[in-house]
Amino acid sequence: MSDARQPSAVLEHAPAAAPSRALPLSGVTVIDLSHVYNGPYATFLMALAGARVIKIEPKGGEHLRSRGDAGGAAMAFAMLNSNKESLTLNLKSETGKAILRDLIRKADVLVENFSPGAMDRLGLGADALLQLNPGLVYASSSGYGKDGPYRNYPAMDLVMQAMSGVISITGYPDQPPVKSGPAVCDFAAGTHLYGAILTALFERERTGLGRVVEVAMQDAIYASMASNIGMLHASGGNGPSRTGNRHGGLGISPYNVYQAADGYIVLNCPGDHHFRAALAVMGRSDLETDERFNTRSARVKHMFEVDDLVESWTKQLPKDEVAQRLLDAGVPCAPVRELSEVLVDENMHARGSLQWIDHPELGRVVLPHSPMRYEGSAPLPIEPSHTLGADSEALLETLLGRTPDEIAAMQAAGDI
Repeated sequence: MSDARQPSAVLEHAPAAAPSRALPLSGVTVIDLSHVYNGPYATFLMALAGARVIKIEPKGGEHLRSRGDAGGAAMAFAMLNSNKESLTLNLKSETGKAILRDLIRKADVLVENFSPGAMDRLGLGADALLQLNPGLVYASSSGYGKDGPYRNYPAMDLVMQAMSGVISITGYPDQPPVKSGPAVCDFAAGTHLYGAILTALFERERTGLGRVVEVAMQDAIYASMASNIGMLHASGGNGPSRTGNRHGGLGISPYNVYQAADGYIVLNCPGDHHFRAALAVMGRSDLETDERFNTRSARVKHMFEVDDLVESWTKQLPKDEVAQRLLDAGVPCAPVRELSEVLVDENMHARGSLQWIDHPELGRVVLPHSPMRYEGSAPLPIEPSHTLGADSEALLETLLGRTPDEIAAMQAAGDI
């Protein structure tokens, strides 16, 4: 993304904050063996909360880095691996395993999302590492968990969307199901993994003991389908599994995507007062007492008529104007924006949630900061993701005390 795409109103950096307290995870050391999305997102959140995150990768780099430019994977890698140090390590060699064990003795957290049993087969499973460091929080994430009948099934986000029911409820009832656009299962798992790690660290402050924590992607996404599950229960299994852009439980109207003159808007009127306000904006306050529209239950019963009423107005105006008029009246509404519009979002840049960064490999790009804010502590500046193994020598020398000759020998042997 070139600088020409940057509006002058968009801030270059996060708003200044007067630093008075260290970030909450300052002093915490995390060994990150995870790859692709869910584990790296959890450790990204930890890094931006002040933790020292040492990302360990094999010689060719983790899966996301090794995909190269196909599908923009390099950008995805950069988004999830800011503020981490990079160490390459051959965990199949005895020297590589010994280095990891030395790191574990100095660490607070280890994160991995290999298939269940992979770390045990290397002799680096939770039991072995907790013997070295009883205060270690050993965190793992997988598709189905480590103890169920599906434990050995391979799992990526698309597969998990299918098995969890996400795909079955996405799309229109008279058309084939479609996947969710975002990698919802991966990131739901990553967020829950972060929560599990921090919960275990909180416990360790009280007991001095670490523990194993685990998050399965299948488990993490389930609660997000509450509206759809609620409708399944209420209808005795007879309700439509897919509701298009309508409410998943078909319990609110209007609740849909509506055509505007230059695109689309979304509108949600969960309360009667919201709909009355929308009617006023549309110049149709005369319908406030219409029995088809005067209560939420009535609107749900006549949702097709409600949608026709709304769209007959929205399609006459540009999407931003429609949204602004409704927002000014307190009605939940938004234009349906393209990703290119979101990358320069005024609010996210003003808050520092998105920032323009000069990345050594990708050039001028927009990268996200952590969604979590810690008032009283200055947010860390975004440090671009490091090239593969960029910190290997420095980490081994300063953290583990290896000499330059020892490091050179390990390099020659392919251990690092």
